[in-house]
Amino acid sequence: MVQYNFKKITKVPTGKDFVDIVLSRTQRQTPTVVHKGYAINRIRQFYMRKVKFTQTNFHEKLSTIIEEFPRLDDIHPFYGDLLHVLYNKDHYKLALGQINTARNLISKIAKDYVKLLKYGDSLYRCKALKVAALGRMCTVTKRIGPSLAYLDQIRQHMARLPSIDPNTRTILICGYPNVGKSSFINKITRADVDVQPYAFTTKSLFVGHTDYKYLRYQVIDTPGILDRPFEDRNIIEMCSITALAHLRAAVLFFLDISGSCGYTIAQQAALFHSIKSLFMNKPLIIVCNKTDLQSLEGISEDDKKLVEEMKSEAMKTLIGQGGEPREGAEVLLTMSTLTEQGVIAVKNAACERLLDQRVEVKMKSKKINDCLNRFHVAVPKPRDQKERPACIPQAVLEAKAKEAEKEKKKLERDLEEENGGAGVYSASLKKHYLLANDEWKEDNMPEILDGHNVYDFVDPDILQRLEELEKEEGLLQEQDDDEVDMDVEDLTPQQQKELAEIRRKKSILIREHRIKKSTAESRPIVPRKFDKDKKFTSERMGRQLSSLGLDPSKAIERVRSKSRGRKRERSTDHGGDDMNVDDDGSNKKMRLRSLSRPRSRSSSRPPTDVVVPGEGYKDSAQKIQAFKMGKKSVYKRNKDARKGEGDRVIPNLKPKHLYSGKRSNGKTTRR
Repeated sequence: MVQYNFKKITKVPTGKDFVDIVLSRTQRQTPTVVHKGYAINRIRQFYMRKVKFTQTNFHEKLSTIIEEFPRLDDIHPFYGDLLHVLYNKDHYKLALGQINTARNLISKIAKDYVKLLKYGDSLYRCKALKVAALGRMCTVTKRIGPSLAYLDQIRQHMARLPSIDPNTRTILICGYPNVGKSSFINKITRADVDVQPYAFTTKSLFVGHTDYKYLRYQVIDTPGILDRPFEDRNIIEMCSITALAHLRAAVLFFLDISGSCGYTIAQQAALFHSIKSLFMNKPLIIVCNKTDLQSLEGISEDDKKLVEEMKSEAMKTLIGQGGEPREGAEVLLTMSTLTEQGVIAVKNAACERLLDQRVEVKMKSKKINDCLNRFHVAVPKPRDQKERPACIPQAVLEAKAKEAEKEKKKLERDLEEENGGAGVYSASLKKHYLLANDEWKEDNMPEILDGHNVYDFVDPDILQRLEELEKEEGLLQEQDDDEVDMDVEDLTPQQQKELAEIRRKKSILIREHRIKKSTAESRPIVPRKFDKDKKFTSERMGRQLSSLGLDPSKAIERVRSKSRGRKRERSTDHGGDDMNVDDDGSNKKMRLRSLSRPRSRSSSRPPTDVVVPGEGYKDSAQKIQAFKMGKKSVYKRNKDARKGEGDRVIPNLKPKHLYSGKRSNGKTTRR
C-alpha cells in the first residue's frame, strides 16, 4: 500500500488566473442589481455580501493549497529528505508561508472593510469601499504570484516521483554507474528502465515489483554513485544516498569485475568502504556482475584481496544483525545479466535474507509475547518402544515412476512457474520462428534501416550476390589502381606538379564543404553583395584565369554586362527608320518576339505550372488541381480564424452571467 500519493494535489493557478476565478465566481453567485432608491441598510448589505463572499472564496482556495501540499516534518523522513534534495526545503516552506500570510491578510482586509461598510451613508460611498476592498485583496494575491508559480512547478515534479512505500519489503540496488543495475531490475521485474552503454543513464529512482514465496517485493533502482566527498555529490547521486539512508531494505551492491563500466575494482571497493556506514543493520549482498566478460577466478590477486575485504565487511554486517549467520547465507554472489546466469539466484538470496531479518526483528519486539501466549504445540506421547519411520506405499512409488517415464510436453504455464512466475517470466515469440538455424531466432533484426523497410530487401540469394559484388568491386579497384599508377608515371614533371595542385585544392574544397555542412544549422545566410571575404569577385576570377594561362578580359566583360539592368528593346510597331532593315529576317524575328509575349518586363511561370521531379505530381494539370483543392480545404478554417485543424477553441464572446438578467432599470455600470 502506497502511503503518499502526490499525484492528487490540485493544480495551482497563477496570480492572474486566481483573481479571475474568484471575481468571476463573485459576479456569478451574488446579486448584481442595486439602485440608489433602496434603503441604505439594503445597499450596505448588498456590498457587504460581495466583500464577504470574495474573502471566503480566497480563503477556501488558499487553504486548499496549504492543506494539500505535504508538511515535510509530518511525512516519512525518506520523502522529506528527497524533497529537500530536489527542491530545497527552505524555499518550499517560504512559499507555503507566503500563501498562509496572504490568506490572513485577505481575511483582515475583509474584516476592516465590512466595518467601514456598516457606516456607509450613500450608494456611491458603499460602492467605493467595495471596490477598494476587492482591489486590495487582488493586489495581495498578485504579489504572491511567484510563490504560486513555484508551488505549481513543485507540484508537477512531485507528481513524477515514484510511488515508493517506505514500510514494505524492499530490495535496493546501488553501485557505480554502468555496472548493470538497470539491466538487473528489468530482468526480475516488469519495469522498463532505459539501458544504455554509458554512465548516468538512470537519473532518478525507478521502482519495479517482483514476487517470492507468495509475497510482493518492491525493487528500487538507484542512480550511480561516484567515490567523492559528500559535499561534491550532485542531486542525482544524493537521491541514491537518501534511499540508502532511510529505507529499511536488502541492499545489493553491484560490482563490475570486468572493468567495462570504466571503473576499476579498486575504485569500486573504495566506494563500498566510503558508504558502508549506510549498510548497517541491513541485509547486504555483494553481486559480482558481467561474469560473461570476466570470471571471478580470472581477476588479479590484488583485486581478489579487495573483493575478500568487501566480503568480510559484509559478513560483519550480517553477524551484527543477530549473532551467527544463518547456514547457507551468502554475501558474495556472481551473475551475468546478459546470459541471465545467476540472476534468479541473486533475487532469491536477497528476498530470503530480507525475510529472515524482518522475522528476527519481529521476534525481538514486545508483541511476540502476546502472540506466543495464544499458541500451543501438541507433542504426542510414545505408547510403546516400537519405531515407526515414515513409509510411502509401493503402489504410490510405482505410479510416480510411471508418470516420470511419460514424456510430458511443457506448456507456457510450466515454463512460467519454473522461471519465476507471473510478472517475471516473459514468453518469447521468437522461438516459434521457422529458420534454417535455431541460433538465429534470438537475433535482433531491425524493421527500418537507413530509412528503408528491411522486409522489402530480404532476398534468399542475397549472400551469393554480395560475394559477386565484392569480387567485382575488388577487380575494379585493382584496375583503377593500375590505371592511376600508369597515368602518373606517363605524366611530365610539370603535369605531375599541376595534378598535385589540383588534388590539394580538391581536398581543401572537400574539407570546407564538410565544415559548412556541420555548421549549416547555426550559420547565417549572407547575401553575396555583403560578403566581406570577397570570395566571388570578377577580379579574383581574372587572377585565377590568368594563372591558368587564359585571357580573362572577355569573361569579365560578360559578367559585367550581365550584372547591368536590362535595357528596353526598341519597338518596331510604329514605323520609322527602323523599318528599313535588311531582308535577312532579323527585323521580322524581333517583331515576332515582341508580339508573341506581353509588354511586361519579365513573365515568370507560376509555381503551380512547373512540376519538379520528386513532388509526386503526374503533370502540371494535376498539380494545379491539387493547389485548388488545398485552398478550398482551408477556406472554412481561415474564415473561422482558426490556427490549424487542431484548433478547437470556441470563444465565448458574451458570457451569460454578464449579459443576461434584469437590465430595464438602471445601467450595467451600476453593478
